[in-house]
Amino acid sequence: MAAKRGMGFRTLLGENRPTLWMAPLLAVVTLFYLYPAIEVLRYSLTNASLQRADYVYTLDTFIRVLSDPVLYEVLKTTAIFVIASVVLQIVLGLIIAVAVNRARKRRLPGMVFMRSIVLSAWVMPGVVIGIVWSIVLNEAPYGLANLVLAAFGFGNVPWLSTPSLALMSIIVANVWRGTAFSMILQYAGLQSIPDELYEAAKVDGASVLQNFWYITIPQLRPILMINVILITISTLNTFDMILPLTGGGPGQATEVLSLRTYNVIFQQYSLAGGAVLAVIMLFISMVLTLAYRRLLRSEGTL
Repeated sequence: MAAKRGMGFRTLLGENRPTLWMAPLLAVVTLFYLYPAIEVLRYSLTNASLQRADYVYTLDTFIRVLSDPVLYEVLKTTAIFVIASVVLQIVLGLIIAVAVNRARKRRLPGMVFMRSIVLSAWVMPGVVIGIVWSIVLNEAPYGLANLVLAAFGFGNVPWLSTPSLALMSIIVANVWRGTAFSMILQYAGLQSIPDELYEAAKVDGASVLQNFWYITIPQLRPILMINVILITISTLNTFDMILPLTGGGPGQATEVLSLRTYNVIFQQYSLAGGAVLAVIMLFISMVLTLAYRRLLRSEGTL
């Protein structure tokens, strides 16, 4: 009798209907991702503003935003920020992952503490990281970075008021936060590499560098590509850390596309203008994702 009830329950839920089991996930994705994306696209085709309730459908907002020369300066800043952040996070994450993995194999003490230090930056909210780095890079003599430089006889450095240094500062802060994520993915990938490959290479007389280049990197290639996709999209959407650190300044030297979207909506009160920028950011994310996906397929990992 119990077996019949169990079979009836599975039949009611649709044992052979995977769509029914996916319904809760599809509902969440539709409610929190698809519907907001459609609304953003709809508002981008209007002249909606936070200062009035009425709006009309028009392409004027798209034309105005795309013809604004500031947009292309913002895109240039965004490209520098994203490319530098992604490259540095991948490289530093790989170096730390290899170091932690080798230390684990040799059972060196302090590895748990080291992993905790690295992960502490990742779990902190972006706003908190921005505030912490604004204290570190304070241009006054009591700023932490300037205190360290003063101990070596250097003067105060205008970290956040010089355009090039300010851009470098937000890149450093973002890399400090995001390296832990890259380290986690790559450390997990290192665990999947068979030790027999390194043992065979040792028998053949391969050096440490040759092991890294001909065994570690090829074996990690799928993980590295997935890592690049995830941190590219994450970095492209970063603004919470930049807002308290530089606010997009000096001038607009550190105003990336996501922060520009925020400023247009909440400082200029242009809901339609912010929606257009959000659509541009969505388009860039989709293009990059499709390019990475094609690259993954060419590598035979999809």
